[in-house]
Amino acid sequence: MTGTGDEGEQLALLAAGRSRAPRRLAGADPTTAEQPVALVQVDTGLAHLDRPFEYSVPESMADGARPGVRVKVRFAGQDLDGWVLARRDEAEHSGRLTPLRRVVSPEPVLTDAVLDAAREVAARYAGTLGDVLRLAVPPRHARAEQALAVEPPDLPGLPAADAVAWARYPAGEAYLARVRDGAAPAASVLALPAVEDDRTWPALLAQAVGTCVAGGRGALVVVPDHRDVVRVEAALGAALGPGRHVRLTADQGPQARYTAFLKALRGHVPVVVGTRAAAFAPVRDLGLVVWWDDGDDLLDEPRAPYPHVREVLLARARREGAALFTAGFVRSAAVADLVARDVLKPVDAPRDAVRSAVASVRVAGEGTDRDRDPAVAAAHLPTVAWRAAKEALTSGAVLVQVPRRGYLPSLACQTCRRPARCPVCSGPLSLTGPQGPPGCRWCGRVETRFACPACSGTRLRSSVVGARRTAEELGRAFPGVPVERSGAGTVLDTVAAGPRLVVSTPGAEPVAPDGYAAALILDAWALLDRPTLDAGEEALRRWCSAAALVRPASAGGRVVLAGAPTHVPVAAAEALVRWDPAWFAERELTERRDLALPPTARLAALTGSRAAITAALEELATPPSARTLGPLPHGEERWRVLVTVPVEDGPALARELLALRARASARKDPDPVVVRVDPRDPTS
Repeated sequence: MTGTGDEGEQLALLAAGRSRAPRRLAGADPTTAEQPVALVQVDTGLAHLDRPFEYSVPESMADGARPGVRVKVRFAGQDLDGWVLARRDEAEHSGRLTPLRRVVSPEPVLTDAVLDAAREVAARYAGTLGDVLRLAVPPRHARAEQALAVEPPDLPGLPAADAVAWARYPAGEAYLARVRDGAAPAASVLALPAVEDDRTWPALLAQAVGTCVAGGRGALVVVPDHRDVVRVEAALGAALGPGRHVRLTADQGPQARYTAFLKALRGHVPVVVGTRAAAFAPVRDLGLVVWWDDGDDLLDEPRAPYPHVREVLLARARREGAALFTAGFVRSAAVADLVARDVLKPVDAPRDAVRSAVASVRVAGEGTDRDRDPAVAAAHLPTVAWRAAKEALTSGAVLVQVPRRGYLPSLACQTCRRPARCPVCSGPLSLTGPQGPPGCRWCGRVETRFACPACSGTRLRSSVVGARRTAEELGRAFPGVPVERSGAGTVLDTVAAGPRLVVSTPGAEPVAPDGYAAALILDAWALLDRPTLDAGEEALRRWCSAAALVRPASAGGRVVLAGAPTHVPVAAAEALVRWDPAWFAERELTERRDLALPPTARLAALTGSRAAITAALEELATPPSARTLGPLPHGEERWRVLVTVPVEDGPALARELLALRARASARKDPDPVVVRVDPRDPTS
């Protein structure tokens, strides 16, 4: 729908790309006779102007100005970028239209399917279409357009289909059969750990993609980070052969990224694999969309309107009639909600298959450990963990997961255990090495004379031991054994075979060739104690990711969870011991439903100055079912208010939030309110 806005007639006409009394310049290109009107989405960056505008099509651009191409238009006295959405025979506007300035490229980079999905995502997150299109279509690179052939190459035949990884799931064969036949089943797969190349989770994804391609359709795979991309690419190469997939990530560089985008657009490859930047990839005849590890925060887009890959791919599957599945070692609360609402069908392995695939898990401090030596059971490296590592090192590598990087990233008062804070900025005190005074992690101030404000104590103790200090301790505990670190700054993809200790922060665990002989998960309470909505869910996800790299119990694999509370039941620890992430997800979902929190409700977080938040609340016309929490302080001179509504009222709330943003944009408010719908953590 086109419009002129509400900022006065002259400004409205300028905003619409029109003039009050346009004059045709001498020698100007006449308007084409065939579909002379172009409907253009102008990239204004302004919420109140987020709508298409009409322009006339000069005769010289009649063939180039097709739907989906980039153009330059005159808008409010400036040359701005835009996308042609459609061509029309007649305009809604009764006066003359300003002509298109030029066609940037004849390449129709914005397909109808991607445009439809972008509109749905914008509406879901109270965002503008322009913001979503900037995420969907990478910047143009002229050299890439010229270097890539227009016609797709001839590809060799597909390798023989092999779905070994799916054999462990009773519903797997039926799911793949429907994908092969062109149907659109939707599933949530709880992946089983495996160290064999043809049974790992990358093989699980690749074999499903191979089935889809064998049926004559394309596929899109999205994973959290580049290390996952590398593993999935290797599996796709084995399942599809050469030349049938392309990598699409944001860190490729302008030319490489645009080339990969064009390969999908022009039909050179039927499969795209990448990070969240690939979620809108224009795969031809899309038949399957897949995303791995739904709970990973890397799948959350940090730019407005902050969509999650899950919602993008769900929208694309609906719009394009594609099959989909999400897989992971655990099931997030959001995916559990989709399963509960029958949007996704669960594809799980039977308990006997689970028991034969996972390592044995033991919680340090339980049972006889507490009776024998309570202090050692609660130590940073309990006796049971030390013993497990010593025995495992005779047959392979041992993974040691620590929750924090650095040396001693968190300190506390030795006397009262109060967290040690900087007296200037209240930031946490830490030690960066074995020598030297503690310093503030926020402002860098060195604290030479610590005095606890609660008990006046002057001695410090470690609250959390970092990866560097842990590696140092293990080197002394196991002399002669190589110790490697993987974390911020140096992330290892794989480790060599043979006995060694691998100290890693969560998410940076390298892969061992034949699986780890054991894994030690230290300071487990540090992940559980995070003041976030998904602390338990995130802790279980991190633990299972580490445990999944260990050999099965039948091959001697073992996992020791150290530092988890043993005096009270911990659901995440129970789920790890039993390897029952489905039970934990259902439990988490029930608690969210009782508290009316996402994903069982829609939640919007509004952040800004106190005056801006107050004005927004007075102006916001929320549905009658809405509940408002706050405003409460949120950082320095910032306030936050949370608005929750039932899921069925989510679209109405999103429309009102977008209208709120549009009014603020039209007024040119110097301090606008930042709106986020369903943020990962409403308190952050």
